[in-house]
Amino acid sequence: MAVPVAFFALFFAYPVTAIVGRGFRTDDGWRFGRIGEVLGRSDILDVLWFTTWQALASTALTLLIALPGAYVFARFAFPGKQVLRAVVTVPFVLPTVVVGTAFLAVLGRGGLLDELWGVRLDTTVWAILLAHVFFNYAVVVRTVGGLWSQLDPRQEEAARVLGAGRFAAFRRVTLPALAPAVAAAALMVFLFTFTSFGVVQILGGPAYSTLEVEVYRQTAQLLDLPTAAVLTLVQFTAVGAILAVHAVTVRRRERALKLVDPAQTSRRPRGAGQWALLGGVLLTALLLILLPLGVLVERSLDGPGGYGFGYYRALQSAGSGATSTFLVPPLEAVGNSLRYALVATLIALVVGGLAAAALTRRAGRLVRGFDALLMLPLGVSAVTVGFGFLITLDEPPLDLRTSWILVPLAQALVGVPFVVRTMLPVLRAVDDRLREAAAVLGASPLRAWREVDLPLVRRAVLVAAGFAFAVSLGEFGATVFIARPDTPTLPVAVARLLGRSGELNYGQAMALSTILMLVCAVSLLLLERIRTDRSGEF
Repeated sequence: MAVPVAFFALFFAYPVTAIVGRGFRTDDGWRFGRIGEVLGRSDILDVLWFTTWQALASTALTLLIALPGAYVFARFAFPGKQVLRAVVTVPFVLPTVVVGTAFLAVLGRGGLLDELWGVRLDTTVWAILLAHVFFNYAVVVRTVGGLWSQLDPRQEEAARVLGAGRFAAFRRVTLPALAPAVAAAALMVFLFTFTSFGVVQILGGPAYSTLEVEVYRQTAQLLDLPTAAVLTLVQFTAVGAILAVHAVTVRRRERALKLVDPAQTSRRPRGAGQWALLGGVLLTALLLILLPLGVLVERSLDGPGGYGFGYYRALQSAGSGATSTFLVPPLEAVGNSLRYALVATLIALVVGGLAAAALTRRAGRLVRGFDALLMLPLGVSAVTVGFGFLITLDEPPLDLRTSWILVPLAQALVGVPFVVRTMLPVLRAVDDRLREAAAVLGASPLRAWREVDLPLVRRAVLVAAGFAFAVSLGEFGATVFIARPDTPTLPVAVARLLGRSGELNYGQAMALSTILMLVCAVSLLLLERIRTDRSGEF
């Protein structure tokens, strides 16, 4: 646990504590009365209220739309199922900047709806809610559908034989078994939408602001650190309370389940109702997921002189003069992002792999508490972390403010939780008697791990690497602070282009977003291939 603890203490706890401390510390001492002052402001209360209710609405809407999809993927067998599973997962690994850009191409000024019916939904709450459903649809499908596909359907059939109706059998048998998975999916969706930044920044306009957006505005634009510190504490407290309530609730509902091979529960749809349900899920995937991505690609090709690659060619030049958006050609952001993501993935694998190994070996309170702390980077303001990097890592022996490694370190913070959550179940499934047998035969702990654990978790490591690479590639909240002007990442480059007026900047933003989408999609398809190839070895 030494390396993971040191990593999180130095690159997470220290920067967050420092930025919050600066907000409360004055020449006369500490002023915690600022909490009441800030929370008493009507504009801040409006931000807190909007952050909470939009997260609740986004979570409810996502569950309503995605649960039928989870059932279809769990119980039905149909042509193209694996491809469609990968397609609906693409939005989850896309940067929020790209998600916002895709919906801007559909709902914004000059977008598809504006051209067809003269309707604009950007700068409205509906655009934010739909984008959140688009982003989190795969969370519910993967989390709930994965467990649903392993539930023995004969239990529900037995309830039907004993006289229960279809809905009563589902409510009394299947739903209690799915409750922990549904709660976990709802928690993740709520956390992602509660801390939403890129989507609200692009689609919400000045009318809507979440806590994350307000922290960014108070820090980067108004330089009001006291207000930003209070909002960071509020967000941290809310996330901690949500995680604690979820842990207690899920622990009470968890019970042993009879699980079967998913291949035994999947069959072709039967009857008009099941075919209608499959058609509805496919139509939802088409309109909600494929349409925004397709319009994004179309807008990147629709130049002033007709369809072509003009906007892509424009990415190769940096521009000139005071109006130039970049010091280097925007296309260089592709190479920058790939290099940063590879280094961040390596860091996340080392730190997350050691953390998962430690959590497997021991189960004391300290270790369980550390397990919960590993999730905090997903719920704490990435803007706060990024700005904290700038004000803390600027003196020897850790003067990293001008170093390229700062960006991968920030990205790795987001990747580590995904590595731990991917590797931990597989490591816990390894029979301890195999390790003990290796030790009896004279193997050292390192050799026992290499000969026993590594072959069994090799594919889990590759899956974890794929997730860490994808989320590192799309990290925006912290990177927007620490990426150097001459080495921007793809999400930062897209945000800069969208922040400037002009048809050329808009077209280049669409082109860069398409490139980023394709890179993420290729990573995901490789991940899906690794996941399904010879899956019996898991």
